[in-house]
Amino acid sequence: MKNSPLNSLISTQKANSPALYRQSLRDLMQKICLLGLWRGKFFEHAAFYGGTALRIMYGLDRFSEDLDFSLLKPDSHFQLKSYLDFVKNELRAWNISAEVNLSEKSNSKIESAFIKANTLKTMLNMKIPPEVINRLHKDEISKVKFEIDPYPPHRFDTEFKFILEPIPFSVCTMSPSDLFAGKMHAVLARNWKNRIKGRDWFDFIWFVSNKIPLNLQHLEARLKQSGHLENNVILDIELFHHLLIKRINDLDFENAKLDVLPFIPNPVSLTNWSRELFEHLAGQIQLK
Repeated sequence: MKNSPLNSLISTQKANSPALYRQSLRDLMQKICLLGLWRGKFFEHAAFYGGTALRIMYGLDRFSEDLDFSLLKPDSHFQLKSYLDFVKNELRAWNISAEVNLSEKSNSKIESAFIKANTLKTMLNMKIPPEVINRLHKDEISKVKFEIDPYPPHRFDTEFKFILEPIPFSVCTMSPSDLFAGKMHAVLARNWKNRIKGRDWFDFIWFVSNKIPLNLQHLEARLKQSGHLENNVILDIELFHHLLIKRINDLDFENAKLDVLPFIPNPVSLTNWSRELFEHLAGQIQLK
């Protein structure tokens, strides 16, 4: 059997359970997808943002499943599918056989794609302990989802940061202040009818704890674009604080913790989640 060139990488992940091996594989698949996009010069036109960007580029201690991107400027002619062959070829170069499919969304401007690889077949090409292999279902799938916003609402700052695995390459990512604005838009505007997204609140703590200033102008533009703020309203710190406190008061903390629990290594970090904690954090937010 041909060994995967990822053998040495996945062996350094210090996984000791099937769940951790799955996570290590998804992490490497995400980085290989980013590498393929880099080879296709995708980052000349788009920036990486969202929870996965926070984890890979800035050290957020939470796993995230999706790769989220925004064009640097609006472009109605942009097509994500023109870059997907670069992703598929890169995965193949690392001995990962994957399906790469564009998702058609008739009611959304967001373009999406899904990358799917058979977990068992992929791990059989790596030096994975038999006790892990034997616990994998033959039809189990490891997935990576892409989403790109072709109509960014406001200019944002970017920076290039290096990823060192599986080989060194650079990725254009939103600045931390603009990432914070995107996260606060999710906190204020996300629909909670189906499920509370505790991951948004986990990330909120991370931004405040790391003293990252919030780009309030970028947040204002996002809220107006999504219809959560009237076009004639200025989002100042008082209004922002009012909207945030209202959201905190409406939050079901137990459900929020249940949402984020599968994505973090240390559940103890959720112990003190409370209205008082988040109201305190709201008062600590700094502006750019």
